[in-house]
Amino acid sequence: MTAPTIPERDWSRVPPELLAEIDVFETELHRFLAGSMPEKVFLEFRLRHGVYGQRQANVQMHRIKIPLGRLSAEQCITLADLSQEYADGVSHITTRQDVQYHFVDIHDTPNLMRRLAEVGITTKEACGNTVRNVTCCPTAGVCSDEVFDVSPYAHAMAYFLLRHPDAQNFGRKFKIAFSGCAQHHCGLARMHDIGAVAKLRTIDGRERRGFEIWVGGGLGAVPHQAQLYSEFVTAEDTLPLAQAISRVFARLGEKKNRARARMKFLVANLGVDEFRRLVEAELARLPEDPRREQMFRDALALSEKPLRPGSELDLASPTLSDAFRAWHRANVEPQVQAGYSIATVFLPLGDITADQLRGLGEVSRRYVRDTIRTTVEQDIILRWVASGDLPALHRDLEALALAAPLASGIGNITACPGTDSCKLGIASSRGLAGVLHREFVDDAASGEGMSDGQGGLRDDVAVKISGCFNSCGQHHVANIGFFGTSKRKGGRVAPLFQVILGGSTLHNADSYGLAVAKVVAHRAPEVIRKLTALYDAEKQHGETFNDCVNRLGKARIRDELAGFDEFGDDETDFHDNRQPWQYVKDVGAGECAGEVVEQAEFLLDDAERLIFEASLHLEAGRTREAAEVSFRGMKASADALLSTRGLLLSDRYDTGAELRARFVETGNFFPGVAEYYAKAASQEPTGVSPALARQRVEEANLFIEEAHVVYSRMAGKQVK
Repeated sequence: MTAPTIPERDWSRVPPELLAEIDVFETELHRFLAGSMPEKVFLEFRLRHGVYGQRQANVQMHRIKIPLGRLSAEQCITLADLSQEYADGVSHITTRQDVQYHFVDIHDTPNLMRRLAEVGITTKEACGNTVRNVTCCPTAGVCSDEVFDVSPYAHAMAYFLLRHPDAQNFGRKFKIAFSGCAQHHCGLARMHDIGAVAKLRTIDGRERRGFEIWVGGGLGAVPHQAQLYSEFVTAEDTLPLAQAISRVFARLGEKKNRARARMKFLVANLGVDEFRRLVEAELARLPEDPRREQMFRDALALSEKPLRPGSELDLASPTLSDAFRAWHRANVEPQVQAGYSIATVFLPLGDITADQLRGLGEVSRRYVRDTIRTTVEQDIILRWVASGDLPALHRDLEALALAAPLASGIGNITACPGTDSCKLGIASSRGLAGVLHREFVDDAASGEGMSDGQGGLRDDVAVKISGCFNSCGQHHVANIGFFGTSKRKGGRVAPLFQVILGGSTLHNADSYGLAVAKVVAHRAPEVIRKLTALYDAEKQHGETFNDCVNRLGKARIRDELAGFDEFGDDETDFHDNRQPWQYVKDVGAGECAGEVVEQAEFLLDDAERLIFEASLHLEAGRTREAAEVSFRGMKASADALLSTRGLLLSDRYDTGAELRARFVETGNFFPGVAEYYAKAASQEPTGVSPALARQRVEEANLFIEEAHVVYSRMAGKQVK
């Protein structure tokens, strides 16, 4: 029986340049599978397209970049569909406002990328040593006490640096956040490589928008508080500033020791004053780029509009249910615009099923106009909800099991994937978060424990959990934080959590917590109850949890937690949360930072791909294309060598002249082969004969081989 013919999908909705980019990814995937691409280079290459290895063999986590967390209803529905078709049917919201799929077959990733591109979503540079997703206050533009709406400026930054040549040679990842105010937690600007906090200043009699800029912040195993770079940078100067900082980090950042390759170490080593001097020098020599101004103008032209007229809600109405009132208290806040509200859709563990996400997309179409955003708390918010529509929205969310009144309380726990899927996970952060979620939901229903007595949970303590010390769950900025560890006893290993106290997300995360004790993993929920009970008993008038803990002192807290680290008598001590099997510590090589791959290696590999494409054009009789692509391959390999001399692609230098001056005339590149580049550069590709096209392909192949020889020779000298 003949198999039915599957029609080729029409990708006409995908912009040609994005389709070409995904085609390149697919080509490189096939080259790697065929053994024609070094594993180290392919690892970082796939990471830069959002494809990340999981703890489980032969499946991938696919991270999807959502700048500012902005989503439309169509995008929600597409994400839901794709999670069912390509993953496990769950979309996971991350602490960088991204979406992640798990258990994806790498062979499916090219078409997954194309399907996402059809609705304006990319996975490009969602992982790897690149500028990660630019985060932003999810309530920017509708917040009641922001300085101004930072959304346009964050949008311009996100798309200006995406694929930017100056952001391709980092030793580690690079994170940027925008905050609309100094006092709240929404932006977390002070724990980023670049944090921008909205500020106004009068200049020449005119009020100007700008930002207080912080640099060198970051969590991870060794957290660093960001340092103040400038008290005020005008809004229009933020893009060139970020470009200059990227160039300094690319040039001077650590490349060999990944543990010290984040920009926070560079700023700490240089000192912020010297770092500022280097950035200002880079700014002075930055090439003109009309793209900066255009992207800035385009972003400012973006605007949001409500779907429905504003309306008021009478909270005294007897028709409102107790469930609605609890949800309204915990999950709804008024917008600065009269008659509108912000509704938070709380997601346990940051997860939303395909049916729920598809349903949420459809529900949102009834109440808002594509004003959906993900949050760093791993939830989703709907903006511009007419306040009078809130009861109907609540009923629709209840039907989707998305109306839990837990968005602002202790139940809104941040947790990384941990041992569920991450190779670096030591203890099950999601397992602990799941146990806590179940217990807190019971508390809210019973009115006991962590309950606020009104159907919700107390909102004066925040909990965050990481599966290891790397702080993907942001445990350093929690009132009560946990990170996974382990301990051996009697030939067996038990999972534990280190307890971190005193962190805060307020004031853009200006306070990091400190370790106070280790506790057996399954007893961590008891620890939270112990600590909150201690706070309730000991707090003085108006004292926050952190203030109380600091006043009591570390020794007192350790005494209160004595015994929680003892294990061995109970078999459950050797089981992780929500895992009935005996614990086995299984930590692999993480891919979070990727391999440190020099830009030269990427460019040389790109040259290899181009010469292969050129040979395919030649085989098909496309002589002009063969000649053009051959020359592009030579240029890529020449630029690879020049990148080792500090030249940046954004400098727009003359590749042939620089190659001649820096490599040919110094005796490092064979002159006869170098002439192939000069000859190809001087010839027009029009009217190329088949014989000339073949010659161009052969010469380009020799040129690229010579570039490899030169680069290898340089590496050999470095080893010596």
